[in-house]
Amino acid sequence: MFVIGTAGHVDHGKSTLVEALTGIHPDRLKEEKLREMTIDLGFAWMELPGGVEVGIVDVPGHRDFIENMLAGVGGIDAVLFVIAADEGVMPQTREHLLILDILQIPRGIIVLTKIDLIEDPEWLALVEQDIRQTVANTCLASAPIVPVSARTGVGLTELKQTLATCLKETPPKVDLGRPRLPVDRVFSLTGFGTVVTGTLQDGSFRVGDEIEVLPRGLKGRIRGLQTHKHKEEIVRPGRRTAINISGINTEQIHRGDVVSKPGLYSPTQRVAAVLKVAGGVETVLQHNMEVKFFQSTREVVGRLRLLGSDQLKAGEEGWVQIEFWQPVVVVEGDHYILRRPSPPETLGGGVILEAHSPRRYKRFVPEVLEGLKRLSAGNPQQIIVQMIQQARFITEKELYQTIRLDTQLVVEVLQKLLESNRVVAIGEESSQSGINRWLTTRTIFDREQERLIDLVREFHQQSPLKRGIPREALKNRAGLPPKVFQALYQGLLDEQRLVEENLVVRLPQHTIRFSPPQERLVNQLMSQFSVSPYSPPSVRDGCALVGDEVFQALVDRGDLIQVSADVAFRADTFQEMLDEVKRLIQQQGSVTVAQFRDRFSTSRKYALAFLEYLDQSRITVRDGDVRKLFSSE
Repeated sequence: MFVIGTAGHVDHGKSTLVEALTGIHPDRLKEEKLREMTIDLGFAWMELPGGVEVGIVDVPGHRDFIENMLAGVGGIDAVLFVIAADEGVMPQTREHLLILDILQIPRGIIVLTKIDLIEDPEWLALVEQDIRQTVANTCLASAPIVPVSARTGVGLTELKQTLATCLKETPPKVDLGRPRLPVDRVFSLTGFGTVVTGTLQDGSFRVGDEIEVLPRGLKGRIRGLQTHKHKEEIVRPGRRTAINISGINTEQIHRGDVVSKPGLYSPTQRVAAVLKVAGGVETVLQHNMEVKFFQSTREVVGRLRLLGSDQLKAGEEGWVQIEFWQPVVVVEGDHYILRRPSPPETLGGGVILEAHSPRRYKRFVPEVLEGLKRLSAGNPQQIIVQMIQQARFITEKELYQTIRLDTQLVVEVLQKLLESNRVVAIGEESSQSGINRWLTTRTIFDREQERLIDLVREFHQQSPLKRGIPREALKNRAGLPPKVFQALYQGLLDEQRLVEENLVVRLPQHTIRFSPPQERLVNQLMSQFSVSPYSPPSVRDGCALVGDEVFQALVDRGDLIQVSADVAFRADTFQEMLDEVKRLIQQQGSVTVAQFRDRFSTSRKYALAFLEYLDQSRITVRDGDVRKLFSSE
């Protein structure tokens, strides 16, 4: 099954031709029938010679409805480009041709209609000559021209045969396992409820499937499927599809929404793309100008960011980012159109390179421009690597969701990249193709490890009297996903490029050093501790002498052991007292505060603070009024 679309100037006979081919008049609105002019999208279907089924999307030709036309030509396999023999090439003929060329519609037939109105063969020859000149250097340059009359039936058989031949060269749509249906029509049927229609892409739907309507994330279920009014249990990609949805009201769904399975796609509000400005466009595209973005059935206003240039003129090509006012659902490889909002004008279009552009790129950075260039080249390895590089860190699930390549191909290419160490996987591979893992490139992994080291070095420079940065503070400053941070950090610990002590992180070579004035005050304080080792100066007095920061540095460096809020001892004194407590307990079985106080000729304040510290450190344990050695048994 294939889907074709019409295109061409208003009143050149597109809808009449569709009716003559299929027996179905595509104009469904009352106003269309009264005005005898297509306003919105129309739909029909037929069977070609050889039994090939074809769905037809009929589009309006009037310039006032060009944006409705854009909603109909996305995703078609071929186009019937309609030109009336009595008028020839007209303004909307050229604009529709421009749009088809930007979208790179792969195949088409130029249908020369209303030949029954022409009696002069030379006129027809002149019209055909003009058409050939018009379509030269476009996607329809080699398209056949088939003269027809929908009124008399002349040429219709030849047109059907030509279309069948044209579609024989069209490969079937690939099932990527990621179905998405851009909605082009929403309505309600009595007894059935909500129905949406569109052309199914990238995967299949079955009756009973859970679905998600994006970008709002509405959840529902497929109650029924139809193709050309025939019920189906399963619909495969490339088919015009009607979905009867349960659980969602018609008021909640709009043209441009995307129906998919839950979790396969996520909306975006920033993309990176290649943009070619249409030839003959008078508007010069400027950085930050407002544009209308069209992709498939979606229309949204956004801001255009030019990368690598200050402006783009007619016929020029460049790299861009487009930031949308509302979220859209697109994937890499999708074609799009840009129009000026007012006065309306088709500006150009191109191909999406990044569906979820991770940040605003600096506009003239060579690495950014080179990365986008590689993405546009189309090599699977380059595309995967570049996508990972642009994201820096991306889950494997997100990669499969956003990349427009066959899933099995991505699995195979990614495995080779992992084996060659160009890509690094973080986390354990799950039973679902490793979707729990984070991916990055080896270059970024190494660079991010160096950045962690730089963060620690920077902390040492800013706080030279601290032994290091708390691990949680380092994690917060790094701004990385927790699993990613842990992998980078653990690697640095394993390689001894960082050291962690009591949840504080430092460089291996870092030591606390005092300035000469600080060193003089430290020596003075340590002398006071030596003069009265068992009843030393209080923490408050010590801080008053050397300063809070220096005193804490002495504790961090291990010169002093602080046992309570206001009591600290020199390290050698602390060790001497600890050894003596252990000796006394081993001799006597226990020790009391009074015994400790008398043994060191100190006060109860110091004795109690010291012994309580030993209790907290699980060196001793209190049993009534005595302390015994702690035992884990």
